[in-house]
Amino acid sequence: MLSTIIGGLILLLIGLAFTFYGYRLFLVMLPIWGFFAGFWLGANALTLLFGHGFLATTTGWIVGIILGLIVALLSYLFYLLGVAIVAGIIGYGLGASLMGLFGLTGGLLVFIVGVIFALVVIVLVLALNLQKYVIIILTALGGGVASSVSALVMFNQLSLQTLRESGDALQAMASVSQLWVLLALVLAVVGMIWQMRSNRSYEFKKEYYVQSWG
Repeated sequence: MLSTIIGGLILLLIGLAFTFYGYRLFLVMLPIWGFFAGFWLGANALTLLFGHGFLATTTGWIVGIILGLIVALLSYLFYLLGVAIVAGIIGYGLGASLMGLFGLTGGLLVFIVGVIFALVVIVLVLALNLQKYVIIILTALGGGVASSVSALVMFNQLSLQTLRESGDALQAMASVSQLWVLLALVLAVVGMIWQMRSNRSYEFKKEYYVQSWG
C-alpha cells in the first residue's frame, strides 16, 4: 500500500511538471522521451493489431525496445526530426485513446486513427513550424492525464494492473468515471494557458544543452 502511494505521488509530481513546464522539459530531455515514446509505440501497435495484452509478450518488449532505441538515436542526432517523431507518437497515442472513449479499444481501425493523428501532428511541427505550440499542447494533455491517473492510483481507485492491461490511460480513467477524464482535460487546458504565457519569449537553443546530451 505504501509503495503504491509513493509511486502515485512520484507520478503526480511528474505529471504536474509536464502539465505546467512540459515544453522546456520535453526539449532538454528529448532523446529520453524519444526512447520511451518509441518503446510505447512499438508495444501498443502490437497490442492493437494482434490483440495481445500491453507488454504481455516477449515480442512486444523486443519491438518496443528496438523502436525506442531508433527514435532516441534520431532525437539525439536530428533535433527537429526528433521533435516531430516524438510529438507524432504522442499524437498517435491521443488518437487511439480517443477511440477508446467510444468503446473501440483495439483493431486496425484504432491503429489507423492513431496514425492519422500522428501524421497531422508531424505536419504541424515540420510544415507549419508550430513545434512550440504542438509540444505545449501535447505535454499539457499528457501531464493532465498522468496527474489524474496518479490520483486514482494513490486513492486505490485504479490498480496498476488494470492500467497495464488497458495500455490506455484515458480508457482506464473512464472505467472509473467520466468525470476523471473531464478533470484531466480541465487541468490540461490550465497547463496550456500557463505554458503559453510563461514561454512566450522563450526559445530553445540546442547548443545550450549539447553537454547534457553527451
